[in-house]
Amino acid sequence: MSDTTCRRLTPVPLTQVSIESAFWAPRLRTNRDVTLPIEYQQCKYTGRIDAWKLDWTPESGTEEPHIFWDSDIAKWIEAVGYAVAIERDPELEALVDGVVDLMEAAQQPDGYLNIHFTAVEPELRWSNLRDWHELYCAGHLMEGAVAYYEGTGKRKLLDVLCRYADYIDTVFGPGDDQLPGYPGHEEIELGLVKLYRATGNERYLNLAKFFVDERGQQPHYFDIEAQRRGKALPAHYGDNHDYNQSHLPVREQETAEGHAVRAMYLYSGMADVAGETGDPTLLAACETLWDNVTKKRMYLIGGIGSAPHGERFSVDYDLPNDDGYLETCAAIGLVFWAQRMLQYDGDSRYADVMERALYNGCLSGISLSGDRFFYGNPLEVDLDARRGQPQHYRGTSMAPVRQEWFGCACCPPNIARLLASVGSYVYSTSDDALYVHLFIAGETKVEIGGQSVSVEQVTEYPWQGHVKLVVTPETAATFALALRKPDWCRVAELRINGKTVEPDTMRKGYAMVTREWQPGDVVHWMMEMPIERMRANPAVRHDAGRVALQRGPLVYCLEELDNGPNMADLILPADAPLTVRWRGDLLGGVMVVEGDMLRRDSLAWEGALYQMDPSPLVVAPFTAISYYAGANRELGNMIVWVREG
Repeated sequence: MSDTTCRRLTPVPLTQVSIESAFWAPRLRTNRDVTLPIEYQQCKYTGRIDAWKLDWTPESGTEEPHIFWDSDIAKWIEAVGYAVAIERDPELEALVDGVVDLMEAAQQPDGYLNIHFTAVEPELRWSNLRDWHELYCAGHLMEGAVAYYEGTGKRKLLDVLCRYADYIDTVFGPGDDQLPGYPGHEEIELGLVKLYRATGNERYLNLAKFFVDERGQQPHYFDIEAQRRGKALPAHYGDNHDYNQSHLPVREQETAEGHAVRAMYLYSGMADVAGETGDPTLLAACETLWDNVTKKRMYLIGGIGSAPHGERFSVDYDLPNDDGYLETCAAIGLVFWAQRMLQYDGDSRYADVMERALYNGCLSGISLSGDRFFYGNPLEVDLDARRGQPQHYRGTSMAPVRQEWFGCACCPPNIARLLASVGSYVYSTSDDALYVHLFIAGETKVEIGGQSVSVEQVTEYPWQGHVKLVVTPETAATFALALRKPDWCRVAELRINGKTVEPDTMRKGYAMVTREWQPGDVVHWMMEMPIERMRANPAVRHDAGRVALQRGPLVYCLEELDNGPNMADLILPADAPLTVRWRGDLLGGVMVVEGDMLRRDSLAWEGALYQMDPSPLVVAPFTAISYYAGANRELGNMIVWVREG
């Protein structure tokens, strides 16, 4: 590891965190037992696995291997790597090992590894970095290889990807005989840094830095390669290259532009490189972009990328609800970026967004059963308005019901790898502190100041705001415990061994308590968790005069099944009492929000499309459920933002 790192914190590894949460543990089990096996079957059925045999021909009668099929398999392998790191699974490992054998056999003598550009168009290797996904696929393969090696100790795939990375390092770089290019779809930056951390080979870190630094430089590489091919830019890219974040060198970019997933992977890669090289200019660029995304271009659920055409950011405060895109992968990418930024200085603003996206914009992407997926995650669904309108160009990506699979299947294995690795987002350590970022019941064992410390976390979060931590160092030890005070929490109380105490300080959203901890010390962190009415900035025209409900980290929605039709006509009075109630019989167990809204009397409108006289308002009891749990019952309309009266 480089001694120039500028990170204060280090995430506690997945293998040092056990999860016993009534909320999270069943999801992780479903991910292992249901999601990972069905994703393998989908990859097998659709030809993604057998394509590694490299036996496709135009006469074979099978689908031509796509330019990013490699990445779907790679993310699935990564997810399995995290899952078996927690609990070994011979059956899952056997599936991966079979694929790894195919990959090893498919690797070319020079180290190159890609299905499409080996089996279909070998003469076009590296000829279109802008539009094709060679480097993107390579990055995902690297991440998968590292995760599987760390989870199992098996080196075969890691060695394959090291050979591939070594080859890529000869192709790209500043040398006279190298290409000064970089990926049109960012990802390899993350994979190279992980490969560097796993092997200690600084070539991989240097190559990641090259890809980041070269992006957007003039003369523009994508223009050069397009001219070499005799091709013009596609219309949806425009002339400024913002679609793939290459319109400016990365340190000069101040607003989040273009394809949202690409942006998240780029920013995550920038954060990784900044962390390993100690580059303050790169970190400053990340902070500038963070402010733009989270203060002007992020939805309440932590979703990003509002425009369906191009799956991209549009402009500040443009956050439509019914046709907002909010790709699942984009929310996952935001979690990746947030976690990386969090390690620099332990600032809770990053953990707050990480939590918001995790519980809302990410979890909504998968059904409670673990076998259906959302590509886009709008905040309002009106089936009548959608009827008769053409689907988005990805076919089922904007469908109001979760799908078994997609032609572009990036989201299903992405959510699987996030869920499998969620334990790695809970804690971080510094030389003298343990940071608690997420409140998830379970245990961890860490090293602080050279001493082993065990911490047990007991909580019913996210349904309740009471967290109990039992701190057990090997012997009495002095260090700081840092407890996040979430942005949704107005009031919190701290007790240690039954006595109410004040934190030593509030540091960037964390309650810091430094003391000599004795084995078995008990900490209670009690966060009041009322129902909050959330309102949007007046510049967000789509939410003007509207309110959304949130309790703790969870955003709520109303479904037609519970609330009847015409939910856009509902009005929530500002003084209407709201209550919460546990429904163990509903959607796997949820806390629902209930109360009375008002709506116009539909009987006063019979036979009329327009009229001059107002109709009377009638009381409309309502039930709201957590947004992530929506679309798990009957097909129907849904709304998050309702009118406020």
